[in-house]
Amino acid sequence: MSLQCAPDKTITLIGLMGVGKTTVGRRLAQALDLPFRDADEEIERAAGRTVSEIFADFGETGFREGERKVIARLLQEPPMVLALGGGAFVDPETRALIKAQATSIWLTADVDTLVARVNRRDTRPLLRGKNPKTVLSELLDKRTPAYAEADVHVDAGGSSHQGTLDRIIEALKTLHQHNV
Repeated sequence: MSLQCAPDKTITLIGLMGVGKTTVGRRLAQALDLPFRDADEEIERAAGRTVSEIFADFGETGFREGERKVIARLLQEPPMVLALGGGAFVDPETRALIKAQATSIWLTADVDTLVARVNRRDTRPLLRGKNPKTVLSELLDKRTPAYAEADVHVDAGGSSHQGTLDRIIEALKTLHQHNV
């Protein structure tokens, strides 16, 4: 199940934490024969510290500045599948860069599904010491207007990663046909 031709620009996956951007992104990259990159991993590599450490030392504002620079650099590279951190697309500068240079896919899921997924790991700085359902609900309310600007919207809740991948491939085929 592939597109007729390889994408000519990077595909970015956006959405809240726990929606499956990294897991599905790896599968999408394999299906499209593109490299996969995770923006948070690239930020950690560039900074020489973890996302949690960056948040602790520089706050969210400092993190977003570094994130914007790393994403801008990645968008200059050959096409790839790029999983973004949940807040990246909310930043107006980052969103403008992505809209100009990449195809954005918003992966959506209901809050209960996200809570179940994020509770599996304790690596989310924005959730530390807080009620995940409350935080995720607030983030969804706050970020939806920005996420809604994505080129493609795909439901990633309630089904397997393969089901999500299949929906992304179909959405990309449709987008590609409209843009030809």
